[in-house]
Amino acid sequence: MTAQHPTIGRLLRSLRARKGWTLKQMSEHSGIPLSTLSKVEHDRLTLTYDKLLQLSQRLQLRMSELFAEQDEAPEPPVTARRSIGRVDDAIRITTPNYDYYYLCPELRRKRMIPVLTRVRAKTIAEFGALVHHSGEEYIHVLEGRMEVHTEFYDPIVLETGEGVYIDSNMGHAYIAAEGCDEVLLLGVCSSADEQLMESLLTLHGEEGAVASKVRQLEPAAKPARRAAKKQATR
Repeated sequence: MTAQHPTIGRLLRSLRARKGWTLKQMSEHSGIPLSTLSKVEHDRLTLTYDKLLQLSQRLQLRMSELFAEQDEAPEPPVTARRSIGRVDDAIRITTPNYDYYYLCPELRRKRMIPVLTRVRAKTIAEFGALVHHSGEEYIHVLEGRMEVHTEFYDPIVLETGEGVYIDSNMGHAYIAAEGCDEVLLLGVCSSADEQLMESLLTLHGEEGAVASKVRQLEPAAKPARRAAKKQATR
């Protein structure tokens, strides 16, 4: 089906909206009576060529600009997505070097993955090969001192309260800096890939896959555990 051509009235309404004019202001600028403009905008009247020429001249527009329909950007949909980031609800993955807490797990197809990480690795030898994944990430040091290793930059040390923003496709690793036993990090990984969470879990190998499956089984049992805990505190 072919799209309908815009009417003169629709074009005038669009032009007036772009300039932020009232119908009265449009009449004053164009020299065309307000009542005539109103009828034109409601498609009850059209303008002769002479009137269109007058309109373009008074508004200092070429005729082609007068007939140029502006694309209206659609308003972004309101998804009303919300999730509380509690450690108790996180997907927890423990490895020899790291404890990962993937927050807000009930939201599917996230484009941002918040994760708390406790780092125990103190050398790159302990950490192993640098990791790569899609997107970008920001890592903020909450406790301790972090040493950042990346594929194309010299290592740097970040203190508590400092952070780093990197391209996650670049090889990278975070370890505890010299003199620090553990580091607590808050990270946010972002990507247009809607399967980002699954991609991150695969970085942990079999442990990540097992943790993911365990977490999916937990929600049904959680209400009972919480009720029992509440009963015990009475």
